[in-house]
Amino acid sequence: MKFTFLAPAVASAIVALGGPAAAQTEIKIGYALAPDSHYGVAAQKFEEVVLAETGDQFTFTHFPSSGLGGEREVIEGLQLGTVEATIVSSGTLANFAPDTGVFDIPFLFRDLAHARAVLDGPIGQEILAKFDDVGLHGLAWGEQGFRHITNNRNAIETPADVQGLKIRTMENPVHLTAFNAMGAAPTPMAWPEVVSSLQQGVIDGQENPLSVIVSVKLDEVQEYLTLSGHVYSPAMLLVSKPFWEGLDASQKAIFETAATQAVAAMRGFVDNVETTGVETLKERGMKVNAISAEEKAKFQEAIASAYEEYYETYGQELVESIVNFE
Repeated sequence: MKFTFLAPAVASAIVALGGPAAAQTEIKIGYALAPDSHYGVAAQKFEEVVLAETGDQFTFTHFPSSGLGGEREVIEGLQLGTVEATIVSSGTLANFAPDTGVFDIPFLFRDLAHARAVLDGPIGQEILAKFDDVGLHGLAWGEQGFRHITNNRNAIETPADVQGLKIRTMENPVHLTAFNAMGAAPTPMAWPEVVSSLQQGVIDGQENPLSVIVSVKLDEVQEYLTLSGHVYSPAMLLVSKPFWEGLDASQKAIFETAATQAVAAMRGFVDNVETTGVETLKERGMKVNAISAEEKAKFQEAIASAYEEYYETYGQELVESIVNFE
């Protein structure tokens, strides 16, 4: 039998040299989209800032393209402490902190500037803090942009055009309520299953921001793009509560700064795609149409019953405070 001991002289020498190198803390960060997406851009910026400010205290391992599973699975991994960080869409967040669902209400925000002001202001920050109650810590609100509809059945100009449309939605009761009110056939589905389901005709279409539609090349499996802008889609940079509580005050400050810069990079990506994405998709062969203000008003009328449900769920005062936020 062999036992390994450090001789006193060897031990003294190590101490004199400053001791063995401190172990790095691994940060596993998972997200649903590719490294060159807005998620990937944010994740890389987050890592860049943390490492620049902390030296060799941490090491990052990225799991893009749903490498750790669907978004719900990844968030549950954060709660268990087996995953340290994620950039995640709002679709699954309401399952963990229900009030986040208010931001998914259709036609809630006027434009990107309005949405960003609400999320970065007291309303958004109060809801962000609710994740601390469920084994998570919300660092910052990210962004995907305004959601649009793609499908293989027909162009969409009026609510009648979505009747019976088998459309994939996120696992989000707010979205389901809206599409049911319009007479569609919404089908909640985890993101990793979407492209194959479109290819096989299990569903007719889906809805996502241009940042997603372009980055995952949905034009390869979808014929029509309708610029409906029906919902603004936030994202979130989340970390595990056990991981967060293991950081000291200076490390937490660095992670908060890194999250702020990651969100800035993410929003910059979205701004660029909002400018160039439509032309890119047209060049790839998609048939694109935009819904006019008059047509959008008809969609708003079609989901009036859904708004009554939203008022019951989130409170009319909260909904109207968001609509009227300056």
